[in-house]
Amino acid sequence: MSLQVATWATLLNAALGIGVAFALARLRFPGRDLLDALLTLPMVLPPTVLGYYLLVVIGRNGPVGAFLYRHFGITLVFTFTGAVIAATVVAFPLVMKSARAAFETIDPQFERAARVLGLSPLAVFFRVTLPLARRGILAGLLLAFARALGEFGATLMVAGSIPGRTQTLSIAVYEAVQAGQDSTANLLVAIVSVTCIAVLLAVGRLAPGKSAT
Repeated sequence: MSLQVATWATLLNAALGIGVAFALARLRFPGRDLLDALLTLPMVLPPTVLGYYLLVVIGRNGPVGAFLYRHFGITLVFTFTGAVIAATVVAFPLVMKSARAAFETIDPQFERAARVLGLSPLAVFFRVTLPLARRGILAGLLLAFARALGEFGATLMVAGSIPGRTQTLSIAVYEAVQAGQDSTANLLVAIVSVTCIAVLLAVGRLAPGKSAT
């Protein structure tokens, strides 16, 4: 369950985070810094506060949740989809910040040269900009995956803890400790710790100046 949630959250952030990061890095518009601050909030807000905001938005009485339930009969709270949304929102700033920093380090001359050679803006992005920023973006995605894998507070509030449906690994650790199941808790903690260490080692190899081999 945790791997599924983390994978879906990372895929969503790959699309949303990279797109938003590119816009913030290349466009100049009023309120850009405020928008960046608002999108970074999930990184610093307490998970329970973030979970509350999500409930307000996607709950049955919220603007998004009420619309989906009224017109399509879709409920997001206490579902697998709700867990994915919570993990996506929590991990989003890690992708956005890393991708934006990667885009801003690219020399604009490379992009201008590609346009002079006749490439369309979309082709320039996929054939020049994205490859040059790939290491920073990949580092952000790996961090986002690890963050989504260990997400607890917002997920518990939005998706609850339904075994086989919404109970992620971090929630299972909490419940195992509460139930006095130390052996189960130790096993789950070991799995999370080893996975996160592996991700951090991979991110370290993607840092500027590190060899890709």
